[in-house]
Amino acid sequence: MGRLTITLDDSLHQALKEASARQGRPIGKIIEEGLLLRGIKPMEGARELVAKARRHSGLSEEEALAVGLAETRQARS
Repeated sequence: MGRLTITLDDSLHQALKEASARQGRPIGKIIEEGLLLRGIKPMEGARELVAKARRHSGLSEEEALAVGLAETRQARS
C-alpha cells in the first residue's frame, strides 16, 4: 500500500478529522472513497469497464475503449 503526504487548509483538515471520528473510519478510507467517487480508479477498474461495455454492446476492442474513455471523462467533469 502506498503512502501519500498532502497539505490541506487547516479548516478542511479539522473537518476531515471530525468526519473520521464521527463515522468511526480512518481518514485514509474517507479520502479513498472520495477519489473513487470522483472517478479516480485503478487501471483494473478501467479495464473492467471496457470489458463490460464490449460484452454488452458487441463493439470492437477499439470502440469499447473509446466508450470507456468517454464515460470516464464525463464522470470526472
